Amino acid sequence: MPTDRAPLGRLRPALAGVAAATFGAGAGELAAAIIAATASPFTSIGALLIDLAPPWAKDAAIGLFGTADKLALLIGVGVVLVAVGALAGVLEARHPRWGRGLFALLGVFGALAAATRANASLLAILPSAIGALAAMGALSMLLTRLPSERPAPATVAATGASAAGASAAGAVDDADAPGATGAAVGAVDRRRFLVWAGGTAAVGVFAAIASTALSAGSRAVSSVREALRLPAPVSTATVPASAELGIDGLAPVITPNGEFYRIDTALNVPQVDPADWRLRIHGMVEREVELTWDELLALPLAESVTTLACVSNEVGGELIGTAVWLGYPIRDLLARAVPSADADMVLSRSIDGFTASTPLEALTDPDREAVLAVGMNGTPLPVEHGFPVRMVVPGLYGYVSATKWVTELEVTRFDLDRAYWSDRGWSERGPVKLSSRIDVPRVGQSVAAGPVVVAGVAWHQHTGVSAVEVQVDDGAWQPAMLATAISADTWVQWRYEWDAAPGRHAVRVRAISADGEVQTAERAPVAPDGATGLHERTYDVT
Repeated sequence: MPTDRAPLGRLRPALAGVAAATFGAGAGELAAAIIAATASPFTSIGALLIDLAPPWAKDAAIGLFGTADKLALLIGVGVVLVAVGALAGVLEARHPRWGRGLFALLGVFGALAAATRANASLLAILPSAIGALAAMGALSMLLTRLPSERPAPATVAATGASAAGASAAGAVDDADAPGATGAAVGAVDRRRFLVWAGGTAAVGVFAAIASTALSAGSRAVSSVREALRLPAPVSTATVPASAELGIDGLAPVITPNGEFYRIDTALNVPQVDPADWRLRIHGMVEREVELTWDELLALPLAESVTTLACVSNEVGGELIGTAVWLGYPIRDLLARAVPSADADMVLSRSIDGFTASTPLEALTDPDREAVLAVGMNGTPLPVEHGFPVRMVVPGLYGYVSATKWVTELEVTRFDLDRAYWSDRGWSERGPVKLSSRIDVPRVGQSVAAGPVVVAGVAWHQHTGVSAVEVQVDDGAWQPAMLATAISADTWVQWRYEWDAAPGRHAVRVRAISADGEVQTAERAPVAPDGATGLHERTYDVT
């Protein structure tokens, strides 16, 4: 019985377009690995989308995907590429040159995205251009191999005479009949096309994988980091044993490097060789200062413990962590430059172009350990956390202070310059808000009636937490027990003994700061300067 292959036939140009797009993307990534590692078409387009995204889109992405937001964006770019490829195949089959034109436009967009990245070289446009040309060539080649969808010749019913003649001449094998021959040839053509399309896509995937293997810059920097031995600190940070309550499920007071949250705008993690690193202090200063890596390591480096928090952290969220940092006070470097009396802001700049607006007073405060950090929890900074040098400033959200891969400190004024996120509607100064969180019992954990340990963390960096209180349902607020605080710049663990009765209960927590402020119950979103409200969990007690 004849099979209608028309719907499948209409899909083949789209399949050709997807295969061509995959081939072009792989070629572009491979070209970037060889020619200009920072000009990857995928990451350049993704980075441009991050720059163009409104604040609500950033919040939605972090809310949905957390620290996997970058992976989600790259997957999204890949899905769009597949859709564009399918459209290009259909267009090219119906209107020659239209599909190739679409790939050309995509290449132009990728080239512009790469060329507008910070520190882009003259070669930055080449990977996207090569990728587009490869996709255009692959599309043309695949469309010439599309199988013909013309139906096989109709079989005419044999008359008695012709049947007799055929019988006299000898039976004819069905495979030699014209219709059967046409069908067989069509099947071979279809298989051949699928082999070509699949092979083209496979080559693109292989090229993309090879580009990762050829990323010599990342391997070289990782090797340098692994071989690096940081100088001994002139003073070490002490973490009292009583700072850790030792409760299963409670966030450790010092966050391991591998568990420390990462939120930044870098899709392609900058690979900075310490030998090439420079810090320039300029702007509204009496004298410019430049510092090399060797000069920084020769300074008296000290340990300090600071809790960092992301402004995108929702109430009860996990975009917060504490580490022991090894670094040098920024105030001492600024003192060399001698800031102007009317300056009030330092615009820090990352090697990837990100900027942050930090109040000058926070960086010159003698009681605040704002440092250029080179070490994290006893090791050189992990590459994804800013190796070789980043800023750590207690009391401010990371978007206005914690610049990674930092290369510039420009002394200026808030009314003269704006930073990356303040240009997108966020607050310019970003002080961390008083907050607290319940970690234990975990969500979904079964809770038996009787004594139950409720525990969590509270923080108000550079002010400190003096008390934590817990409320069950609408009862009175009850004091929790605090662990020993490392300092006013770190979070503190707390625990509360709850005599849980059977039934469903709401448990909420609030903190009281060292200056008497009580954590507000008023709910506010993360934009423009940090979320507020009380963290609450509901438990079914049996």
